[in-house]
Amino acid sequence: MSRTRLPRAIAVTTTLATMVSANLLMVPAPAHATYGTADIKPIESNIAAKDWASATAGSGSSSARLAIDGDPATSWYPGQAGARQWLTVDLGGTYDNLRKVKVLFPDRGVAYRYVVEASSDGRRWKTITDRSHNRSVSRGEVHLFTRPGTRFVRLKFTGKQDHARPGVSELQVLNYLRDDLTLGADLSWMDDVQDRQYWVDPLSENRGAGPHLLDVVKDRGMQHTRLRIWNEPRSENTGQPTPIPRQGPERSLVSAQQIKQRGMGLGIDFHYADSWADPSKQPKPRAWAELDFPDLSEAVYDFTADYLRRLIRQGTTPEKVAVGNEIINGFMYGSEAAHIGTTSPPYFVDQADIYQSKPGGGLLWRYWRSTDPAEQQLYEQAWDRFTTLAAAGIKAVRDASPTSKVEIHVIVDKDKLDKTMEFWHQFLTRVKAKGQNPDVLAISYYPEWHGTPEALERNLHTMATTHPGYEIDIAETAYPASGGDGSPLPNSPYPQTIQGQADAIRRVFQAANDVVDNRGSGVLVWEPAGYQPMFRAVPGLSNTWEPHASIDVFNASRAKHILQDTVYTATPVGAAPRLPSTIRVLTTADDTTTRVPVRWQPLPPGATDKPGELTVTGTTAKGPVTAVIDVVHGRGASDSTSSQSPIAEG
Repeated sequence: MSRTRLPRAIAVTTTLATMVSANLLMVPAPAHATYGTADIKPIESNIAAKDWASATAGSGSSSARLAIDGDPATSWYPGQAGARQWLTVDLGGTYDNLRKVKVLFPDRGVAYRYVVEASSDGRRWKTITDRSHNRSVSRGEVHLFTRPGTRFVRLKFTGKQDHARPGVSELQVLNYLRDDLTLGADLSWMDDVQDRQYWVDPLSENRGAGPHLLDVVKDRGMQHTRLRIWNEPRSENTGQPTPIPRQGPERSLVSAQQIKQRGMGLGIDFHYADSWADPSKQPKPRAWAELDFPDLSEAVYDFTADYLRRLIRQGTTPEKVAVGNEIINGFMYGSEAAHIGTTSPPYFVDQADIYQSKPGGGLLWRYWRSTDPAEQQLYEQAWDRFTTLAAAGIKAVRDASPTSKVEIHVIVDKDKLDKTMEFWHQFLTRVKAKGQNPDVLAISYYPEWHGTPEALERNLHTMATTHPGYEIDIAETAYPASGGDGSPLPNSPYPQTIQGQADAIRRVFQAANDVVDNRGSGVLVWEPAGYQPMFRAVPGLSNTWEPHASIDVFNASRAKHILQDTVYTATPVGAAPRLPSTIRVLTTADDTTTRVPVRWQPLPPGATDKPGELTVTGTTAKGPVTAVIDVVHGRGASDSTSSQSPIAEG
């Protein structure tokens, strides 16, 4: 995230030539080389700056929002005089992996006295830090803490703030990637490319993980693999069975074994089709095309339950099962396709006498909000058929594999959140009435079709707060590492480069992780070995592939150590500032906070000759830090604590 600071008269920024990384939150370096380069920082989100966060205060509440607006030049001040004033940030829901609070005050050369507290309910509070007796002059401070289930963060001023009145320029509450946010990919195409070898570093004597695709992705941090299931794989053009039934039930049993043998999570994505199913096409399987509707519903149940039992018998119980794929428009289209106007796939249209002979589960969105009674009746009937079929699939999962979570997977088209929310309202109301209920509400996210990363956050937040009883997944996402002369895809700020690919996927991880109440449960990249790939064919080596450096986003997005990355202090004009010889670091594995030595870069001569602000960088074993020093008239750092030392001694 960007560092904020007040306007300054002096800006002296130095960078150590020996600094290995600009990363503020160090993670282990990749074990092996990967193609290209990418600087991937652990995810850090200021939840206080989100649209759904709010701020209140003991007095002056009308301006409380200025303390969380991301602008250090604006500040909240109490509306009434008094020694005890408070500011509370409501994050809109609880978070389990908040680790850092940053406070920035309005005035320079002041020793602010305050307490920071955290709470899950706004009634019972736990102290994060107590600075009620502070004598150290500084304009801000970074506080590390661990408290799962935090929703509210409160800053209370205590005592007199020297010659300044209480006020807050910025109160940031920083969230980090949770360990239980599942990161993985749909790798169904691994069934198609079994002759390929994948290695982390195929040109090295030690090639690293390989030769199977799963070996590489697990080594690079993927935890979960989804497999799509086609009933009887057929050509999308002709409708004829494919010579090799890839991604069909039989071959996918083998893929499931390969996933579980490597200790990875398994997801099953029933397409209920013989070829691709997505928002624009949802063909029935050929074997079910001419069934009467009650028999179609029975076929859905039997196929789902039977296949899950086969998976369980071979020791590959799936953690998650999707009943349909991107089913915003329903699935298993039948005679209602004439109202939908679908033109894909070709065999569904060319063989309409077969595939469209009986009713199916297609939705008739064209009649949504219609005031015509006949059209409204058609709309309702389509919903009833669709949810009858979906409820049969959900029940089959519950009966055959009760430990598996049930996922319903749709999309939110750009600027069409209202349609998706109508889907969830209709779907959840109707399947509950039929005695069933999913566990996970999932969407796909591709910026070129679904909007900006900010729109993704709004969509996830709306789903989570409107339907609070469910986990929220991003079941598919991807971003290209090349093409378009490197320019970003529509609705995205990220270039089509290896670095841009890493940043775009990292941003999706962040959006899922920031869903309130820790409800974001996972993100899957779609077919990273084939679509907008994270791999390349190795020049000169037959059937050999290696990953882009962007694949390290799965490991590097998680913070191992969280630093007190910014130190605020003050010094009188002409005096050498005194900076701490150690700074705090939080180790996320065991929630312990320790101190590590810091070595500061010397300042140039005359850096403190005039009032203003200067910055200096330091290095530690856990990463770089920054000191922000106010150069002020009169008393500066003379009251600083004994843990500080002159900068020249750093």
